[in-house]
Amino acid sequence: MSARGVRYSTADGVASVVFDRPEAYNAMTMAMYDQLAEACAIIAADSNVRVATFRGTGQAFVAGTDIHEFMTFDSADDGIAYERRIDEVISGIESLPVPTIAVIEGAAMGGGLLIAAACDLRIATPAGRFGVPIARTVGNCLSLANTARIVAALGRARAKRLLLLADSLSAEEALNCGFVVEVVQPESIEDAVNAMCRQLVSHAPITMRVAKESIRRLNGALPEGDDLIRIAIRQL
Repeated sequence: MSARGVRYSTADGVASVVFDRPEAYNAMTMAMYDQLAEACAIIAADSNVRVATFRGTGQAFVAGTDIHEFMTFDSADDGIAYERRIDEVISGIESLPVPTIAVIEGAAMGGGLLIAAACDLRIATPAGRFGVPIARTVGNCLSLANTARIVAALGRARAKRLLLLADSLSAEEALNCGFVVEVVQPESIEDAVNAMCRQLVSHAPITMRVAKESIRRLNGALPEGDDLIRIAIRQL
């Protein structure tokens, strides 16, 4: 896959997806979302992959979607098409048949938080921060599906705090509420990730696959939400 943008590699049963745009804090372009979807398709089709990790380069995990992607919107329909595409990509991570680990060494904001939440497990350094600051940045909204993901991961109260106050959670707070499994110092992050990968590789793959899918199906059906996206996009 691409030398920059989203990189994919695999070794010893562990797939590695790397967001590699450090000059923009790994802000996602639509091309990068396409590359992420392609990486997930490769992982899903490779029976040799037992675990997948997702991480960013530089000082961030993923700082959301590049704001320039919204500059081309001409109507609310563009916003709905964008949200549907993001839903598809995030669903691709959630539906992977192998355990997934997000390695957060900096900001996981907006789309970055959604990517992290779509993974099964999260490890962070103390620099990790989690938020959806769109109320004070772009001024758009999340789809109902992505709002549901944030609520499921963090609870209603924290979701409202992130979305209304444009606040963020520290790595320590994310650990305390169970969103992050472990917070480790930067010099220990590789050892922590490798240890978790080894543990997951040693477990029964079919059992983990069924457990993942069972939990995913518990999310249930969502109500229609395109009208809410139209309201938000019209005022941009």
